[in-house]
Amino acid sequence: MLRYFFVASISAGFIHAAFAAEPKPDRPNIVYILADDFGYGDAGCYNSKSKIPTPNIDRMAREGMRFTDAHSGSAVCSPTRYGILTGRYAWRTRLQRGVLGPYDPPLIAADRLTVPALLKQHGYYTGCVGKWHLGWDWPRDNGQVVFTKPIANGPTARGFDFYFGTDVPNYPPYTFLRDDHVVGQPTGEKTERDLNGRPGPMLPGWKFDEILPTLTRTSVDFIGDRGKTGKPFFLYFPLTSPHEPIAPSPRFRGKSGISDLADFIMETDWAVGQVLDALDRHKLADNTLVFFACDNGHARYTGLPALQKAGHEPSGPLRGYKADIWEGGHRVPFIARWPGHVKAGATCDETICHTNLMATCAAILNAKLPDNAGEDSFSILSLLEGERNGKPTHEAVVHHSAGGYFAIRQGEWKLALCPDGGPAAPGKRKDDISNLPPIQLYDLSKDLGERQNVFKEHPEIVERLTRLLEKIAADGRSTPGPKQRNDAKVNVWQDVKPPNRP
Repeated sequence: MLRYFFVASISAGFIHAAFAAEPKPDRPNIVYILADDFGYGDAGCYNSKSKIPTPNIDRMAREGMRFTDAHSGSAVCSPTRYGILTGRYAWRTRLQRGVLGPYDPPLIAADRLTVPALLKQHGYYTGCVGKWHLGWDWPRDNGQVVFTKPIANGPTARGFDFYFGTDVPNYPPYTFLRDDHVVGQPTGEKTERDLNGRPGPMLPGWKFDEILPTLTRTSVDFIGDRGKTGKPFFLYFPLTSPHEPIAPSPRFRGKSGISDLADFIMETDWAVGQVLDALDRHKLADNTLVFFACDNGHARYTGLPALQKAGHEPSGPLRGYKADIWEGGHRVPFIARWPGHVKAGATCDETICHTNLMATCAAILNAKLPDNAGEDSFSILSLLEGERNGKPTHEAVVHHSAGGYFAIRQGEWKLALCPDGGPAAPGKRKDDISNLPPIQLYDLSKDLGERQNVFKEHPEIVERLTRLLEKIAADGRSTPGPKQRNDAKVNVWQDVKPPNRP
């Protein structure tokens, strides 16, 4: 009989409280690989027509479970990462559209329980290697950022024991960061927007094509070092690819025969393979739960036309791309491998969300989350283990576009409270969509490509889903429990005028 006791964890300047179970000897290591701007149709295991080889991601699908209806918490970067690490939709915070910019302050509040903080309470060593994009408190003198001082409230102040990465690969400062400081002084200056990187301070000799290989080597070393200790570890590995700057390393340049972007997708797959190989080499694979996921759909990069010309469609059968409220913006690959627990070659068609990591970790540890943590996180442990009782994990999943527009998904129905992709695809002006209805309703079981807006035919479904979305927003949570406060006012209608309602 497991006994629960109250644990107050005081670490790196913040306080978390949770009910924690006594550690179990079979606690798995957990590795969460997050690709950046990797589309639903980029990997062969999700798209039989893919023109880009992805043997390592395909291997994960053969050896684990492939989810076909998994969604990022947002159609863009920062909010999705917030949801993964907190189990809470980011639209409940101050960030209700877009992403964090260079030198923005932290998005995760100091007193909020995170996945790594929860795991640390159960004896895990926690590491983050890669793209952070969740804000820091950068030191400043007279308003200017200073790189010679420690940087407060980054990853190691939000539950991680170790951090190494680049905050955002196309944002300054262009340098690696370790724990709470920069690795070398960015005394140079990037003055041009080559590779779509913003101008700003740069480390002398900085090379964009060395970012992904360096992060991958660091993750492999982390696995080897932690494996020697015999203690469980959590590795969050948010890749910087295939996001811009599109900079495949020399060994991958030209390898696809299509374009630099296709080469970079191949290198992304290689990074996944390096992690899997490291787990095998150190005999850790059997006791490690590995996730592969993506932060949003494939972006409309300048390299997109070349992929499409070669017959490769990064969104597969889905409509839209990164930033959109349509499925191509947030339905993403999601694969889990855990030998002995997850059946090899399995698929799951249940609708899930990236926010579920928090509750899934708690379920693995037999821990109870406090009421003010993981407000939108549901455990998928039973799905991983093949135990489905016929009841969906989520009552509904909420989607969010880069422009801050909302959609809600329940069963086959998806209701979007906006007239277009959220609100308009690139190149369109507001007056181009002024004649469109303010809402969209799709039956995804019949119309996965979201081409037939049937809101007029089903007013009762529109009303039911609208009220459910409004309730989820107002309650401060979508999980059972007492109401919680959002950090800022949430308006699910944004600047869309609601239709007449009864």
